[in-house]
Amino acid sequence: MGLKIFLIVILALVVIFLVAVGYGGFRWEDGTRELRARLDAARVPLHPQVVDFRELDNLPPPVKRFFRKVLKDGQPMVAGARVRHSGTFNMGETTDRWKSFTSSQQVITQRPGFDWDGRVSLMPGFQVRVHDAYVAGEGILHAALFGLFSMVKLRGTGDVAKGELMRFFAEAAWYPTALLPSQGVRWDAVDDHCARATLTEGSIALTMLFTFNPQGLIDTVRAEARGRTVGGAVIPTPWQGRVWNYEERGGMQVPLDAEVAWLLPEGAKPYWCGHITKIDYEFER
Repeated sequence: MGLKIFLIVILALVVIFLVAVGYGGFRWEDGTRELRARLDAARVPLHPQVVDFRELDNLPPPVKRFFRKVLKDGQPMVAGARVRHSGTFNMGETTDRWKSFTSSQQVITQRPGFDWDGRVSLMPGFQVRVHDAYVAGEGILHAALFGLFSMVKLRGTGDVAKGELMRFFAEAAWYPTALLPSQGVRWDAVDDHCARATLTEGSIALTMLFTFNPQGLIDTVRAEARGRTVGGAVIPTPWQGRVWNYEERGGMQVPLDAEVAWLLPEGAKPYWCGHITKIDYEFER
């Protein structure tokens, strides 16, 4: 009799777990559709609609080389992108706890915005869903176990928005027409391998350092300070994204691999390593 009751209890717990997972997934997907509808609603038309190399004339030499390497004169501007990734994410603040993830991302280039929808596997059967997004001037970071129990929930138009816009800017090697001067980016010379780029979006102005490899392609993008969450506090910390493995996609040269790291006094602390498994573009017509 005792064994029968034990098995019934176990079965009930399994059913409750499966219902919670299913309900959490349904709620999360519903929220994703709503978030991406807001992203689409914030679109504005791109001007010009095609790449014109005449706007490269006054750019710093490494920036000019980059655009001529990855773009073609007269090609249509990127209006949006849908990206799928796989990789690993470091869940530890002070120690390394790398967990595998898969994700989908939707990007809109004007006005700048994106939603990264990630699934981080803690252990078999236990998954954290993550939205990392910048939508209509608002930054969003929401992580929830099973998509149901919130672990982190941040959103706002201040520091959170600034940090998310940095991500959009740093990832622009995936949609390189967004880095052209006509799209609101100002480039300032540093040397033959580096240049500073400034993007202004609403009340937020960002300046980041872009370095280029010997082939003329973007190698790293660095910010002097981005908000890093440690023990519940947000600490401005130097931050860097690194990209490599360029291949042709959509008629452009784009990197398929990336690593993101905090630059701490004791050295770089990577926390995101990903590979693009698929990328589809929407071009302005």
